[in-house]
Amino acid sequence: MADSSKAYKFTNFIGQSYEIALNKSMQALLNSLQNPNSTNLISNFYELLQSKIDPPLETIWVFSALSFLKTNLAKNEPLDQLSAIKDLFQLIISYSASCNSIKCIALISPIIYNLHNFIVGLKGFELGSKKERKVNKEIKALVDSILGYINVCCEGLDGSWDDLNCLIPLGDLVSVWIGSNVAENGNIKETLRVFFPLLSNEILEKVNIEGCEMSELAGFVIAEAFLLKVFLKMQEGSGKELQNELRTWVVASITAFRNAYFYVTLVRMLLEPMLPVTSLMTPENEVLLRKILYDSVILVEYSFLAPGSLAQLPVKHTKNITLGKLMVTHEAIEYFRELADLNKATSYSNAFASSNLPSDLFKWIRNETGSEVANSGPVGSSPKAFLRWMLYIENRGIRIFDDDMSKFRAKLISNSLKEDLDRLANKEERKTLDTDLFYIDNKGEQGGNEEDEMMSKSMNDAFMAAAHSIQSAEHGGTKRPAKKSEKR
Repeated sequence: MADSSKAYKFTNFIGQSYEIALNKSMQALLNSLQNPNSTNLISNFYELLQSKIDPPLETIWVFSALSFLKTNLAKNEPLDQLSAIKDLFQLIISYSASCNSIKCIALISPIIYNLHNFIVGLKGFELGSKKERKVNKEIKALVDSILGYINVCCEGLDGSWDDLNCLIPLGDLVSVWIGSNVAENGNIKETLRVFFPLLSNEILEKVNIEGCEMSELAGFVIAEAFLLKVFLKMQEGSGKELQNELRTWVVASITAFRNAYFYVTLVRMLLEPMLPVTSLMTPENEVLLRKILYDSVILVEYSFLAPGSLAQLPVKHTKNITLGKLMVTHEAIEYFRELADLNKATSYSNAFASSNLPSDLFKWIRNETGSEVANSGPVGSSPKAFLRWMLYIENRGIRIFDDDMSKFRAKLISNSLKEDLDRLANKEERKTLDTDLFYIDNKGEQGGNEEDEMMSKSMNDAFMAAAHSIQSAEHGGTKRPAKKSEKR
């Protein structure tokens, strides 16, 4: 049987020949995952790497993986492992120096994967206090370096999002890093889950079904690096002062990165019941982070999300951001109402009403649906009113929510149906109570004559008429006070 990992003699990389050579080398690698340290495979990808000034993401990704795995698998000391991750970071930076900013950010995804595993794995080491302090200091320094590098890359973004698709499926690229044990079982979603430990299930399901553009991958990387830093900051203390400091840092970071894909990744995480940080944080800290993120994505207007900036993005991503913020605002309002924090819920409602989001939603929905719903609109100005309006439009056969939003849509329908049923039940209960209030019970009286029975029936009819009259008056008179309460 021929050795699938043998070195190929690549020459004359013109036109599609480079892509053909890359695919051939990638297939050879996937066929030999049990022995990824093959010198021949490294030689193949090194030649591909040297053949272009701006190599594809896949070439740098695979070459760095093979180089790292060949030299660092046997390292057991925590400081040695951390040093190897630093070297990997420098290797990727050096080989991507001529690449565009989005590719540079996407390429450090393996750094986040290895660093997260290292942090989680530290629990298995018995370190002395002095060594533990040194390791933690080194971790913080590396995370700061990663975020600093991302920040520099974000400053270099030119607003161009064309030609940013990967040549090789992300699942295949990920399998190079996680090895054969997970990758060969054929479960791509599980493969992605292992490699992206700080992404939510909903995001991974979307990637599994639709694939992933390079700009989206960069947004994932920023989000994961961001969460690592949040975790480290939470280790420094607790209390109100830390909360305020962390909230300030989160807003400043979102502002500095100016990356819509990072922003929508945070929004999609917030739509899940739990943030994907359970490997790092306690349940209490997860709740704290959720509240801070709600404030940061809802109460702050970011310039990179202004209509002019969003116009540079592909239409589907603009839609994801607009609908995502609407949905997370609704979720946040309901979340704090359940906690009986009406002040916070009101602040989110006011922020929504005073933002550009309602008008953007009007324009987008009417552009999508045409003149058929031009004269309709939400009954109210809250996020819930807009969402119910969208469900009404969808019930008329016009698609609003994409497949990856089906889980939220189902939840919204369930909640709306429950509210309607509760409202109907309350209405029927009140009607029964009002009718019973005016009913005269003479069943306990014995021996009444016919004249008494006729008088009793007459009185019952009169009281029933009065009851219906009062009910009608009440239903007619509740509208005006309700409007006053809404204005308050």
